[in-house]
Parts: sequence; C-alpha cells; structure tokens
Amino acid sequence: MRHYFNKQVSFDETEAITAIRQSHYPLHSKADLGPLMDRIGDARVVMLGEASHGTHEYYMWRAHISKRLIEEKGFNFIAVEGDWPECYRLNRFIKGYNQESKSAFKELQTFRRWPTWMWANWEIVALADWMLEHNTGLAANSKVGFYGLDVYSLWESIENIMQYLKRVDPAALKVAQNAIRCFEPYRKEEGSSYARAAQFVPDLCQKEVVELLSEIQRRLPTYNTDHENVFSTEQNALVAVNAEKYYRAMVTGGPHSWNVRDRHMADTLERLLTFHGKDAKAIVWAHNTHVGDARATDMTNEGMYNIGELARLEHHDKGVVLVGFGSWRGSVTAARAWGAPMKEMELPQAQKGTWEYLLHAAGENNKLLIMNDLVRNDMLMEHHLGHRAVGVIYNPIYEQYSNYVPSVIPMRYDAFIYLDNTKALHPLHLEPHGHETPQTYPFGV
Repeated sequence: MRHYFNKQVSFDETEAITAIRQSHYPLHSKADLGPLMDRIGDARVVMLGEASHGTHEYYMWRAHISKRLIEEKGFNFIAVEGDWPECYRLNRFIKGYNQESKSAFKELQTFRRWPTWMWANWEIVALADWMLEHNTGLAANSKVGFYGLDVYSLWESIENIMQYLKRVDPAALKVAQNAIRCFEPYRKEEGSSYARAAQFVPDLCQKEVVELLSEIQRRLPTYNTDHENVFSTEQNALVAVNAEKYYRAMVTGGPHSWNVRDRHMADTLERLLTFHGKDAKAIVWAHNTHVGDARATDMTNEGMYNIGELARLEHHDKGVVLVGFGSWRGSVTAARAWGAPMKEMELPQAQKGTWEYLLHAAGENNKLLIMNDLVRNDMLMEHHLGHRAVGVIYNPIYEQYSNYVPSVIPMRYDAFIYLDNTKALHPLHLEPHGHETPQTYPFGV
C-alpha cells in the first residue's frame, strides 16, 4: 500500500521546529527513558511501533523499553507482528518448556516465512535470551510470554492442530485433515493462488475451516493437558478461519483485506489479555502503520482502521500508550519485491516538509517526544505531515513519491522516539563479521 505526501499544504516550518526544540527530551541512553515510563504510568497496553521492518535501532530501543515494562511495571507478555505458530514455539522456549531447543539462536532458525529477517535476527536472539533468564525460577503463571498476532500462517496453524490432535484427540483429526486437504492445491504461492481461485468459488474452503474451529471449540473442555497448549490450539483454528477470510479479501484488495488482518490482530490481543487474567498488561511490537491511530492519518479516508485505534477504543479506561518511531537517514534491511532476497539498502534523507525532516532540523540528536507537550500547538494539530513508512518491500529511488503517510502526529501517538541516523537490522542468516556475534548482543546502545 502506498501513501503520498501532499507538498502543497501550507505550513510554518519555523514554528514547528521551534515547538519540537522546546518540547523534546534528549535521548542518549536507556537512562533517558524516564519521561516515557512516567507517561506510560499504569497503562494496560503499550504499543511500540517502527518506521521499517529492518532497522536495528527500532528493535533495540523497543527491547530496552520492554525490559523496563516487564521489570518495573509487571507486564505479562510481548505480542508481535509475527505468525502465531513460530512465535509460540519461541514463547515455549523462553518459558523453559522446550527442552529440545538449546538456544534462542537455534529456535529462531525455525522462523522460515519470508521476510525471515523480521524475527530471525540477532536483536531478537538477545531479547529471547534475556526473557529466558528473566523467567528462570518463576512460577508458570508469572513467566513472561512472547506471541504472534498475525494471520498469515494458515497451513502451519492447521498442521500444528493436526500434531496436537494426534497426541490428545485422534478422533477429531479427520476435520483438520479435511481442511488441509482443501487448501493443499493452493499452498505454493502463499495464498495468492487461493485468492484467485476464490474469485470463481467464493466459499472455496471456508466451510472446512469453520468446521475445524467449531470442532476444536466443542471439544476444548475435554483437553485437560497443558493449559497454554489448549489455548494455542484454539488460536491456530482462529488463525485458519481468519487467514482464509484474509486471502479471499485479497481478491478485491483495498481496505477490506487490511481490516481483516488488523481485526484479527486486535482480537488475538484481547484473547491473550483474557488468558493472562483481568489485570494482565500487554506490550505490542508492530509497524507504525498498525500502531499509530489510523484516525489521525489518511487511512481513515479509505475506511481503514488498525490495532492502535482499536486498542484505544477498547481500553481507553485502563490506559493505552502508542509509541511511534522514526529516523532521518541511514540504512535498512528490505527487499525489492515480495519474496526477493533481502538487501541492506540506503535510507535516504527524509523528504523536506515531513515529520522526520522537521525533527532533524530541530537538532541532529536523538529525541523523545511526549505528545501531551505538542497537542496544545494548534498548527501541529491541524496539519497532516508526511511520516515515513518503509515496509519489507522498498526501493530508495521511489522515496520521494511514496513511503510517507500523511499524519497528525500528536493525535497519532502518545509518544515518539526519533533516531537521527539508523542502521540496518542484523538477520541471522547473514554471517556476522569475523564469524562472531554482532555487537547488538547483548543489548547495547
């Protein structure tokens, strides 16, 4: 999805730059996160964004914030823009339940869906090892979890259901086999072939996945094994239902498929909060386009919503804090096309007149902004400024034509972390320099 920045908007850059200079907090180290912790307070949900899926500093700062939220404020889990089956395996590892996996590095090698670099990277290895150490010795109901919110893992989710049923309920296995048999001819192209076929047979495999979910939910009370595995089995069935719905929505494109995906992520977050108890607290890692309230962007004009907006509506009484991230220039890990090899690419200087340009003009230092300090500025509240959004598919030569979401930033986020110069993420399957672990491990800024 492309967003275009309207350069014809009349805007007083000098006033905006002055407002940023007067209101930001310098961000040099983890010790400078105090104002953000104060803003978070007793909030139940904290969402941490990113302006790309391939920037080292976004992952590292989100890890620093997450560690403090877990240690100081008792947050129960991290939920990410990733697939449920793979993230659930990592969740079992960091809780010390997976005795077969000896290291986070080996566990993350199982993340095979493109773009693998989003979660199979050294930055996540460091976070997973820290979470494993944190959880060691804690009671089962006190261990901090790691879960995936996304909807793409249709085949993997059905296969996981089949593996579970083989162990605990072989009689129910036939329903899962019917579902995967229906989808099998469309597996090769990760849903696109299913979407094309659904143009001619609209309910192609819908009946099979709905029956699978119904059967799982009907028999759940009889599954008295590992409580979290029972929850995961039902979640995999929900993924199958919503993935099928998502792939059918791909036929028409536009806002419907986006909304199916973000509604699934929001519903998964709600299920996780319920599973962890009435006082549970959640940390979410996802792209700014999912985290930053869609009502403060041009997305709302197209009928689109996102998990940030839905969380604010659902949990406004218990507190939701949305934190955006951005940078002016640097490098980024991305690919030129879907499924193409990843590359380290240049991230050019932000376009003139954009939010990142103004932040750089206000001083070439990293900054933390608390939006309570900016909402009183009428000009910033009345203008949609371009705000950079780089996806897994990126080409720097098109930077001036796309990759900017018109946004009223003080409304879109509760806080914003600006990093002037950033560098590319460190994927696991790129050999570290000198055959050693990069200096991103353990945490360091």
